[in-house]
Amino acid sequence: MRSFSLKGRLVIAASVLLTLILSILPLPDMIAPFRPDWLLMTLIYWSIALPHRANVGTAFFAGLVLDILLGSVLGMHALALVIPIYIAASQFQRMRNYSVWQQAFVVGALTILNKLLILWAAYMNRDVQLDYQYFWSIVSTMVFWPWIFLLLRKCRRQFALS
Repeated sequence: MRSFSLKGRLVIAASVLLTLILSILPLPDMIAPFRPDWLLMTLIYWSIALPHRANVGTAFFAGLVLDILLGSVLGMHALALVIPIYIAASQFQRMRNYSVWQQAFVVGALTILNKLLILWAAYMNRDVQLDYQYFWSIVSTMVFWPWIFLLLRKCRRQFALS
């Protein structure tokens, strides 16, 4: 078994960093509710493609960084990312056998779980109002999954990560 090179760690770190930037990028109010959950999609991809390299620890650290960037309660996004990534990583062999469109529905279910965990954590800290627009990002995440999957798979193959 080959050791995981610095190049591999940099590719995963660069993809997570890019999705963190996409997560905080300002969008017009009209399309902001449709922002896909870029970080969750990227972490799901790496946890099913390389579960021994990117896993719950990676999700926790990325969630803490996202909490800092968004100014939210520290650990809120970390918790909301760890649980779906744990499920994806524990079922990586099953998810690999699904077609990319079937995976999109699983990613949608994991995104629903992520959104509900964030809502629950926010509710525990302050009074929040649930708006129907809060869940539009689930649909856009499912729609973008096939392209994120193909893009990250191409990067993984180009850099020969295993």
